[in-house]
Amino acid sequence: QEQLVESGGGLVQAGGSLRISCAASIRTFNSYVMGWFRQAPGKEREFVAVVNRSGSGTRYADSVKGRFTISRDNAKNTVYLQMNSLEPEDTAVYYCSAAGRGVLPWNADLYDYWGQGTQVTVSS
Repeated sequence: QEQLVESGGGLVQAGGSLRISCAASIRTFNSYVMGWFRQAPGKEREFVAVVNRSGSGTRYADSVKGRFTISRDNAKNTVYLQMNSLEPEDTAVYYCSAAGRGVLPWNADLYDYWGQGTQVTVSS
């Protein structure tokens, strides 16, 4: 059964850094595009970043561009999100997701599998 498990969330001060990870139990991990989404209290889930199947291509939301970096290790079936210069507005539950379709999709409807989420809290 396909499963995504996030880890590495926590509490960090504004301006700090955090790296979250997602371990995927997917038989053909490198056939999936991997994305990160987030949902803050009272807000809709929003796209954060996506990496293509080989790891050579990425796409970011404007709000995180230049601060966050998505990467993947196909040998370890793991995707990462390095978050630098964190702001209180980055506080949210961060979800890992896998899409079998598309090149670098930002639409959550195109994703097939989702993790349970990891909480990231940025204090001011």
